[in-house]
Amino acid sequence: MTSPTSPAPATALRIDLHAHSTASDGTASPTLFVETAARAGLTVVALTDHDTVDGVAEAMAAAGPLGVRVVPGVELSVMDGKDEVHLLGLHLADVGAIASALHEFREGRTTRAVAMVAALNALGIPVTMEQVLAEAAGGALGRPHVARAMIAGGFAVDSREVFDKWLGAGRPAYVEKPRLDVADGVALIHRAGGLAIWAHPGDDGRRARFERLVAAGIDGAEVRHPGHNAADQSRIGALVEFFHLVPSGGSDWHGAMAGPRVLGAVQVPSEWLARHEERLAMRRRAVPVREE
Repeated sequence: MTSPTSPAPATALRIDLHAHSTASDGTASPTLFVETAARAGLTVVALTDHDTVDGVAEAMAAAGPLGVRVVPGVELSVMDGKDEVHLLGLHLADVGAIASALHEFREGRTTRAVAMVAALNALGIPVTMEQVLAEAAGGALGRPHVARAMIAGGFAVDSREVFDKWLGAGRPAYVEKPRLDVADGVALIHRAGGLAIWAHPGDDGRRARFERLVAAGIDGAEVRHPGHNAADQSRIGALVEFFHLVPSGGSDWHGAMAGPRVLGAVQVPSEWLARHEERLAMRRRAVPVREE
């Protein structure tokens, strides 16, 4: 499965390369994601659900009639030593190549959710897996689904309370999730013909961390993100250029209709997308990718 290779003229592009749907922890279906992008006037969007590409086919099918180009993507949670970082896999040429590998991680997410529910039950909170699965609606399970089930059941007021008291790291119902080394995550994205982009580096986006991730094979980093302040954006942008990487960015949309993470609130220049495509062309010349 491939994305279109003939986008609209560069001057017409409005681009957001980071968004989520109900295939993971977003609140909008892949079809509604594309419809929302079209209403926002976006012409290129990436669907980057957590540890799954299950929404990509639906999004791409919905995109054609609306004149929106969907970049097939994914967001992977990987480990840099003891620290978790997120990688965006963008422009995946062979979605199937990554889908089978990610199935194992989704199974790990289910095991984790069961353990969190058991821990909450032991703490006297009678949330059930049935409630959590209903919140996930078939998407890749994560802590936000457990939080939503707790809120819907009247066991907490909002997500902040859930994470502060129970599900945040170090809290009594927190359970570690399956881990993938950063180099393995990069290799997985490359095998699928995509670019590995460090997602929302934030304050961690400093030279020492960049050096390790560059050594692991990343292609770029998000410069523009709602969680980045002006200093973050300037520093990360400079390091991207220093290490000859490609810049990226997006709203990290999960379905919000207001606030800093509205779809299209953070956009990237057409020139950045052109740099992605140049790097892809170089990579694919070096390692041909089977396309579906």
